[in-house]
Amino acid sequence: MKSVEPFGLLIARVLMSILYITSGWGKITGYAGTAAYMGAMGVPSWLLPLVIITELGGGLLILVGYQTRVVAFLLAGFTLIAGYLFHYKGMTGQAGQEMMDLMNWLAFLKNITIAGGFFALVGAGAGSISVDGKLGKA
Repeated sequence: MKSVEPFGLLIARVLMSILYITSGWGKITGYAGTAAYMGAMGVPSWLLPLVIITELGGGLLILVGYQTRVVAFLLAGFTLIAGYLFHYKGMTGQAGQEMMDLMNWLAFLKNITIAGGFFALVGAGAGSISVDGKLGKA
């Protein structure tokens, strides 16, 4: 049904952007803690400003539907990399770590699923209820 497509894409953009906007804002308000966590995971903390721009800026761009295909592609890549660095790599396989490994595995699968949603936006675009739609680029 083409009549529901614009609303489906709008809902998808809103729901997908919530995670990135709130996460980016949380990294601003908890900057020191996030930098320490990144460092503990082997990710240089000097990347934190870029992560904040990616999450907060990318989330806002997806929300309003501006440059959606490009931003969705970049966020899909970011999400896959973050999933690998913070969840997949975190699985130890050591005895007694089964529950932690399960939680990391589920979080990794969540990241893969979110990336799939972004790739769907790459293919579909933002829809007509978006800045891209108003500019004729949806």
